[in-house]
Order: sequence, then structure tokens, then C-alpha cells
Amino acid sequence: MTFVVTEPCIKCKYTDCVGVCPVACFKEGANMLVIDPDECIDCGVCVDECPVTAIYPEEELPDKYKSYTELNAKLSQNWPTIDEPKDPLADAEEFKDVESKLEMLDENAG
Repeated sequence: MTFVVTEPCIKCKYTDCVGVCPVACFKEGANMLVIDPDECIDCGVCVDECPVTAIYPEEELPDKYKSYTELNAKLSQNWPTIDEPKDPLADAEEFKDVESKLEMLDENAG
């Protein structure tokens, strides 16, 4: 099992989760974070830290986010590790409650 970052993170990129991760398994894209499934130790401390409820245990993913398991695995191969919290994106507050943001995902590294 691993934890998965899902759609609510897109265009927000809050990094509260990064600050509590004991193994630096988060990878940073231009407008989203993902979890490297090979690095995650399944501790779950990141879940409650996420202000937009974007992180789920893989086996508890809502159906609408099932594709994010593969997306996290794919993007984590090319994005750099982030191990220190940063400020969220400038327009994070504007996008934190927006749904259906997958088309806004920028797959470039952060």
C-alpha cells in the first residue's frame, strides 16, 4: 500500500505534508505534488496535514481518483524530491475548492 496525492492538490500545491514526511517521498511538479510509491513507508502522517484533503491511502481512494495511483507513480519518476515546505501557489486559495482540475495539471517538474 502507498498513499496517493489526488486532484485537489492541482493548482494549489500546499506543502504542509512535506514538512511531516519522515522519508522525503514527495515529488514536486509545477502545480502539484505527488508521492513516490517506492519511497513512501505508508505512515500516513501526511493525510491530516493536507489542507485540501488531497491525500488518500491507495485502498481508500474514491472512485473518481483511482487513476491518480498510476499518475503519482509516473510523475514521481521525473519530478524532483521536495523535502522542505514552501509557500503554496499564489492562486491556491482561488483553486482549493475547484473540482475537475485534471486538465489544469502541468506535468513539468517544479
